[in-house]
Amino acid sequence: MSKIVTFGEIMLRLNPEGYRRLVQADRLEASYAGGEANVAVSLANYGHESLYVTKLPENEVGQSALNSLRRYGVDTSRIVRGGSRIGIYFVEKGASQRPSKVIYDRAHSSIAEASGEDFDWETIFDGADWFHFTGITPALGGNLPEICLSACKEAKNRGITVSCDLNYRKKLWSEEKACEIMSGLMPYVDVCIANEEDAASVFGIHAEQTDILAGTLSREGYEKVAGQLTERFHFQSVAITLRGSISANDNLWSGMLYTGGQAYFSKEYKIHIVDRVGGGDSFGGALIHSMAKKRSPQETIEFAVAASCLKHTIEQDFNLVSEKEVLALMQGNASGRVQR
Repeated sequence: MSKIVTFGEIMLRLNPEGYRRLVQADRLEASYAGGEANVAVSLANYGHESLYVTKLPENEVGQSALNSLRRYGVDTSRIVRGGSRIGIYFVEKGASQRPSKVIYDRAHSSIAEASGEDFDWETIFDGADWFHFTGITPALGGNLPEICLSACKEAKNRGITVSCDLNYRKKLWSEEKACEIMSGLMPYVDVCIANEEDAASVFGIHAEQTDILAGTLSREGYEKVAGQLTERFHFQSVAITLRGSISANDNLWSGMLYTGGQAYFSKEYKIHIVDRVGGGDSFGGALIHSMAKKRSPQETIEFAVAASCLKHTIEQDFNLVSEKEVLALMQGNASGRVQR
C-alpha cells in the first residue's frame, strides 16, 4: 500500500441529538473531523500508511482530537502542538425540506495561526507517494496559502502525486479570493476533486443545462466542466461528485472521472441520508485509494461513489467502512439485508 500525506484542520464537531435544532438542544454530541482528516481515516481503513499533518493546541481537547485519529490507525507523529485553541463547528441535521446547517467557530485556531516553520515538508514527505489537501485549508487565511504552496512545491519536486478537493466554503472566503489563491496552487495539482458547485464558485466554470437548487444535473455539462478545468490547469484527472437533491433526507448520488480526454460515469444511487457531512471527503479518500491501486478509471469512479454512498449512512464525519463492504455494494449488494 501507499504512504499518503494529508494536511489540514481537524476540528471539534458539536451537534444536537438526532434531528433537533440547535435552539432546542440542551446537550450536544462531540466528535472530531475535518476535510483532510476524514480522508486520512478512510485511507487508513483501506490499509494505506496514512499520515495526517496539522497543528493542535497542547491541551486535553487537542489530545482528544489526536486520539480520534490514532483510534483508526492514522499516523499522527507529524502533528505540531501549540497555539491557543481548536476550531469548532456546529452541525444541525436537516430533514425533508429543511436543509442541514453548519456554523463555524474556528477563528484564531492553532492551524490558522501556524507559521511556515511549523512544517518541515522535506521530512514529512520522506517516502511518501501521495499528498492531499483541500481548498478549506488555504481559506483559513494567515500563512496557510503560503504553507500549502510550499508543500505542493516540495511534493512536485519529489515526484509525489498531488490531489486537491476544491471544497469551496463561502463562509470562509469570497469567490474572488478563492479564485486568486487556488489558481496559484492548481499548477502543482495532478488530481482535482470537486462537487457540482465548486468549479463555478472558484473558477467561474459553469455546467450547462444544470440547476443545482432544482436538483437537475447534466452529464454533458459536467464533462465540459472537467475538460475546461483540465485545459486550464493541465490536470491528469478531474473527479466530480453529482448530487441530485430530492430533499435533505433523500438524494441521487453519482460521480464522474475525467481522464485522458474521456469521461467515466458511475451508476447512480438513491440514498436515504443518516449524515451527509463528510460525504465528499469519503469520495475523495476512496478515489485516492483506487487510483493508488491503479484500478481502471471506471472501477475507480464506481468505488469512490459506492464508498461515499455508504458514508451517508454513518453518523458523524468519518467513513468507517472496509474495502470489502464497498466492493459488495459495487457488485450490486444494495438490499440492506442483515448479514449473518
